Amino acid sequence: MRKRSLATAFLCMALGGQMLAQNPKAIGGQVTDENGEPVIGAQIKVKGTSTGTVTNVDGEFTLPATIKPGTVIVINYLGMESQTVKAAPGMKISLHSEDRQLDDVIVVAYGQQKKSSFTGSAGVVDADKIAARPVNNVADALEGQVAGVQMYKSSGDPSAAPSFLIRGISSINANQEPLIIVDGAPFAGSWNDINPNDVASMTVLKDAASNALYGARGANGVIMITTKNPQKGRTLVTLDAKWGSTSRATQEYDMVSAPGQYYEMQYAAVYRNNIANGMTPYNAHIAANKAIVSSNASSGGLGYLCYAVPDGQFLIGDNGKLNPNATLGNRVYYKGQVYTIQPDDWLKESMRHTLRQEYNININGGNDVAQMYASLGYLDEPGIAYGSGIKRYTARLKSTMKANDWLKVGGNVNYAHTLIDQSGSDSGYNIFYAASRIAPIYPLYIRDGEGNIMTDQNGAMYDYGDGTNAGLVRDVEKQTNPLKDDRIQTNNSVANSFSLAGFADITPAFVKGLKLTVNGTVSDYEYRYTSTTQPFYGWGANSNPEGYVSKSHYRTYAVNFQQLINYSKSFGNHNMTLLLGHENSRSTNEDVIASRTGMFSYFGNQELSGAIKENSGTSDQEKYNTEGYFFRGMYDYDGKYFAQASYRRDASSNFAPGHRWGNFYSLGAAWILTKENWMESSKGWLDMLKLKASFGQQGNDGIGYNRYMDLYDIRNNNGEVAMTISTKGNPDITWETNTNVNAGVEFGFFKSRLTGSLEYFYRKTTDMLCYVYYPKSYGYDGRYDNVGDMVNKGVELSLSYDAIRTKDLTWNINLNATHYRNKIVSLNPENINDQLDGHGGYTSNFSFYGEGLPMYTWRLPKYAGVSDDGQSMWYVTDEEGKTSTTTTYNEATYYACGDPTPDLYGGFGTSLSFKGLDFSVNFSYSIGGKVFDYGYQNLMSCPYGSHVGYNFHKDMLKAWTEDNTSSNIPRLQFGDEYANSASDRFLTNGSWLSLNNVSLGYTFPTSWVSKLGLSKLRVYATADNVYFWSKRKGLDPRTSSAGAPGTENYSATRTISAGVTLQF
Repeated sequence: MRKRSLATAFLCMALGGQMLAQNPKAIGGQVTDENGEPVIGAQIKVKGTSTGTVTNVDGEFTLPATIKPGTVIVINYLGMESQTVKAAPGMKISLHSEDRQLDDVIVVAYGQQKKSSFTGSAGVVDADKIAARPVNNVADALEGQVAGVQMYKSSGDPSAAPSFLIRGISSINANQEPLIIVDGAPFAGSWNDINPNDVASMTVLKDAASNALYGARGANGVIMITTKNPQKGRTLVTLDAKWGSTSRATQEYDMVSAPGQYYEMQYAAVYRNNIANGMTPYNAHIAANKAIVSSNASSGGLGYLCYAVPDGQFLIGDNGKLNPNATLGNRVYYKGQVYTIQPDDWLKESMRHTLRQEYNININGGNDVAQMYASLGYLDEPGIAYGSGIKRYTARLKSTMKANDWLKVGGNVNYAHTLIDQSGSDSGYNIFYAASRIAPIYPLYIRDGEGNIMTDQNGAMYDYGDGTNAGLVRDVEKQTNPLKDDRIQTNNSVANSFSLAGFADITPAFVKGLKLTVNGTVSDYEYRYTSTTQPFYGWGANSNPEGYVSKSHYRTYAVNFQQLINYSKSFGNHNMTLLLGHENSRSTNEDVIASRTGMFSYFGNQELSGAIKENSGTSDQEKYNTEGYFFRGMYDYDGKYFAQASYRRDASSNFAPGHRWGNFYSLGAAWILTKENWMESSKGWLDMLKLKASFGQQGNDGIGYNRYMDLYDIRNNNGEVAMTISTKGNPDITWETNTNVNAGVEFGFFKSRLTGSLEYFYRKTTDMLCYVYYPKSYGYDGRYDNVGDMVNKGVELSLSYDAIRTKDLTWNINLNATHYRNKIVSLNPENINDQLDGHGGYTSNFSFYGEGLPMYTWRLPKYAGVSDDGQSMWYVTDEEGKTSTTTTYNEATYYACGDPTPDLYGGFGTSLSFKGLDFSVNFSYSIGGKVFDYGYQNLMSCPYGSHVGYNFHKDMLKAWTEDNTSSNIPRLQFGDEYANSASDRFLTNGSWLSLNNVSLGYTFPTSWVSKLGLSKLRVYATADNVYFWSKRKGLDPRTSSAGAPGTENYSATRTISAGVTLQF
């Protein structure tokens, strides 16, 4: 029946097309898109009525005979700008995609604004750019897309979310993350709750003119996410499916991988130490051979010999090379069982290629009265490490209805159910850490005498280095095997996110230009986390022989209500828009955590009720409220001169009652010079030139909960309730205040082929939150106070150039770049307890926070090269300013050694479209800054004491020897504990370049797909996180904003996908 109805409809449309062709005087025509392709199913209606028709398969239409020439008609099609024209015979109507319209309108606080009248600073990423990347959370799509935005991602886990800095570092201790707004309301959930396929655009607000209306929460910038809106016109059903392969993208350091070479290096280190201790070369040779295969780590013993060596021979010859008679795979007899000791590639065995699947379907359409958007989504991405991955189910329903001439209402419901497995992504000692540190001589598995992997009741048997494998013990990461733990331990969460939003727009007829809006959003985000420790092997068996289970439940309930009054008025060339509003937000965070040991069945029952011994239990609740009254006024004269002012009085529950209210404001102005009469002569090459400037202040209340009151721990004191102070409160603590100045120019040349902007920004944070230390006699270490100032200032450039722009071919090149500098202006005098190169401040690890210096300034000894006997040397500067060197690390002087702030960062890319073919490439980059390469430092360590069995970087092969005295790498000698001590030797240029995405797609001609009953068919392929370059192979500075990337991070991943989009 359905097929017959479709056939009838197509026949009617075809007959309509024939009638139009036969009657050239009929009122009608053809509707096409910007590429000249016919638009099928576009609605053509007489304005203000329901009278009209739809276009046929050729985009043609004929209006009813009752409609006279000159009648005003409206043409609508989902995803394209509507057009209003006068009816006439033989009309040729070209519709343009709404992307062009979005270029003219940007989402701002509590509404939208024409880009021409916008006096602030913002960047927009549209749905096409989001769709080009197969990302699990929509935030990842911002990478390299917006000037002034730095994105860091410490983990490549499929569920991991990035962090952002907008226009630099804003605070030492307070929150630096931007405020997230979804469809007009603050977002309290997880990035994973938002289906990227539902997102129409992301707008980043960067200055006071654009985000001052968010008051207490807008100091770090605002990321505004707008989901797809329901549209008028023919109802369209869109199905998108993609499949991809995910693999490891992180490059390994250039480590020693050959077992024989590693034994040679360990031998050389022990041999050199034996010589230094007075042994003869012969005795040193024999002692070193015996030591390295022993289990005595204090003498350099590795515990394992994975080579079979003929009787009476040594593993390493007196020439320092592997015995050519040694064969890999050592058969060992132990307690009646023969074992084969054979090394494994831990990284290769622990990583996997996985299948990523994503399916989305949405329905969008409606008439003049009601419109609806509904979507369903499914994502499944197993992680590259065993025991990691994410599954997500999403649903969204968004609708609007014009109830009558003065009332419009709408709703937005979203639900997400997410299952996350994080066993393979625990921080600390995980498989990524182990694979990048452990020597290439150790087995991952336990093998029998024939080399077969042995099994037990839990599957393959793994070597925990605790004597289970032929009685052998390794000192490096003893009693651990993260790959086995990833497979049998549980670390997962089940999350549910629900949000319900509604609005009502009232436009009373008695006051033209007045609109009253009421918005309400309720959200509930909760997740249940389960963690276990296996009781079978290694550390787990020793610490929790009966098993350990932990359960936790977290919930955030948030409510946001807004009441808005908008008024617009035009008189002559004067245009005015006023906004008056009130907003109240409340959120409650709750958590319950408990654990037990003594599990009845480790695999069968991982609930608390399945264990008998109570271990710990706690619960907590935190409440956060804000309330604000605000005003915004916008004025323009003749579309040339623009002025804007905003004010918000805001309150936050994070402060004591006497300090809860703050006042925040902004002023902005713009001037479009190209609309001046005296600029007429430039119209041939200069299309648009706009000057803009803004000034304002915003607040940051992200200081943590209850900092203004004393907090206590409640303890059990022999059955009595006792309290001890945990945090000393400060009732006078108040807002961090950000003062922002922004000035810039926007331009368009050569019929807008070249467009862009250049902006200068200045950010000063005052009353910066710092922890002030107090003498121990006070009974507490200190408390938080508003005692510091910080400044960021810089320049942003954005460019877009259409190198080719024809009907069939478009080639675009884009670039954005940001340069800024950061400086701590002042600190609390009581916090200044140290000096660094004449700057007062304080130390945190190897970072120095000093007046007049950038945040995270490196405080390190300076490496002075190698001494005559091959030891590391460092510089020493005495009180008189004289500089010398020392081989004793504790005598070295600490110096200011730069900071991780890049000199330039941003993104660039190109896109090409030819007829239905589209291709795009996008990069992001960072130039300059200094990062501390902890991974390289670890691999450049000499073995000492119990620090044996760790791998070496191949640069250690170039270390100082008596035959290589020109080397700048210290000698490889057992016991040289300080050889790789932290110094500027391990500071590395933080520059990097990332090929983020390559995308290729083809959209079939409408005339072809219409024969299949489709209105659109597109096939595509994408590669995400394709390749990465840095100054040293293995180093990834993108993982840390403080310039301290670690090796324990879950590796970055690469996804290569193919997909298809069908539209009915």
